Amino acid sequence: MDFPEIDIRQRLTVSTGYGVTEIYVPEESAFVGKTITESGLPDQDINVLTLYRGNKVIPNPKYSRTLEPDDKLLCFGKLQAMKMLVPLSARRKRKPKVKPLEEDS
Repeated sequence: MDFPEIDIRQRLTVSTGYGVTEIYVPEESAFVGKTITESGLPDQDINVLTLYRGNKVIPNPKYSRTLEPDDKLLCFGKLQAMKMLVPLSARRKRKPKVKPLEEDS
């Protein structure tokens, strides 16, 4: 088999409104103690590609796997649905800090 060199992020973002992002599960998250299925992610058209737990990497985790505090989920899905998982308090507008140009003497 021949596996051509491809940019996987580029391939996964070809559909408008879909993309790849990492979702962090904090200790106080409602996801803690629930399986991936029970979390509702699949119902929101969000697929978990990889689960990072401590120093373990679990590719293509089973949806029956229970989520724990500090898990990180690499997900592919609807960007708007994933954005809504970020609490309002953490969704601050990021404004770049503009530095004045230094004048040449």
